[in-house]
Amino acid sequence: MDDQPVDFAVVGAGIAGASAAYELARHGTVKVFEMEATPGHHSTGRSAALYTECDGPDPLRRLAMASRSFLLDPPEGFADSPILRERSVMFLAKAGRGDELEGFYNDRRELVPSILLVDEAAASAQCPVLLADLVAGAVIEPHAMDIDVHTLHQGFLRGLRRRGGTLATRSPVTGLEKLARGWRVTTPGETVDAGIVVNAAGAWCDVVGAMAGARPIGLQPKRRTAFTFPAPPGADHALWPMVVDIGGTFYFRPEGPHLLASPVDETPVEPQDIRHDELDVSLAIERIQQVTTMQIRHVRSAWAGLRSFVADNVPVVGMEADADGFFWLAGQGGYGIMTSPAMSRIAAGLIAEDRLPEDIAAHGIRREELSPARLR
Repeated sequence: MDDQPVDFAVVGAGIAGASAAYELARHGTVKVFEMEATPGHHSTGRSAALYTECDGPDPLRRLAMASRSFLLDPPEGFADSPILRERSVMFLAKAGRGDELEGFYNDRRELVPSILLVDEAAASAQCPVLLADLVAGAVIEPHAMDIDVHTLHQGFLRGLRRRGGTLATRSPVTGLEKLARGWRVTTPGETVDAGIVVNAAGAWCDVVGAMAGARPIGLQPKRRTAFTFPAPPGADHALWPMVVDIGGTFYFRPEGPHLLASPVDETPVEPQDIRHDELDVSLAIERIQQVTTMQIRHVRSAWAGLRSFVADNVPVVGMEADADGFFWLAGQGGYGIMTSPAMSRIAAGLIAEDRLPEDIAAHGIRREELSPARLR
């Protein structure tokens, strides 16, 4: 049966869709369509999120900086507990990669002047399980932080409801029809007319774009594996930084009484309910054991999530030139959680006012570097 028309139909209730819907609800009626029973099932809910201003392409680092104030001090009633918790990050270079480490440091210190370039002894002092003779040194970002993903995601969804928005789960979008004004959105259970469609479908964004007759943006979902294992007996691991190999072969970080790790894999896959590969877990264990004293004999749990990228690894945020009223919010590539406050306000600003919010633009973010037109 037909439902009431809305101003904005958002496809996908992961962090991108939930945050955009939250901001759009200031400007009109919003309905979010989520194909799964639980929002964030494929990516958001499987993320080991860290807030960092040093990782990723320059536009993503600026988006993170523009998101910091919201994450530190969200609006009244948004969250019942802090979204960010102290956790420095150590970008580690293995022996023989000192030049690469120095280049990493020089590339980032202008934007993030608080970072420190340290030698192997100082790196080992912060994470005592490191084998100093196998480490060239590290860049430490002292003001990086853990993100409570559940609190952030649920804050956006609760805020959406408080602003009058609605969420339909188990409601995959099966059709998009262009009307004289707006779009007709079809799901197995209902048909809804909307003025604007926001495509925040994660790994399925190109699939949804095809329904609207939009040219693909070249989105590529990639598998990312993670697992937890017991911390070394007697280790005061809670104070360790997150340790990230700048070569992109592993990371590990405290996770309650355990450690969480990943081989930092980026295996291209089709959009799907992804499962981890035991080989990826084994590779990460081998790599971590090569540079630490840890012997990982037991994996407590393992899983995988989807991270979706376009060619330049920068998110796609903007109206589709070939489909009036169809808006892309895609390609966050694993950075969507820490950049969601800025990305959602950019989306709402472009949709409702055709401009970036001034405080976000002040971080050096330009709409053309996010636009889908750059990929055509």
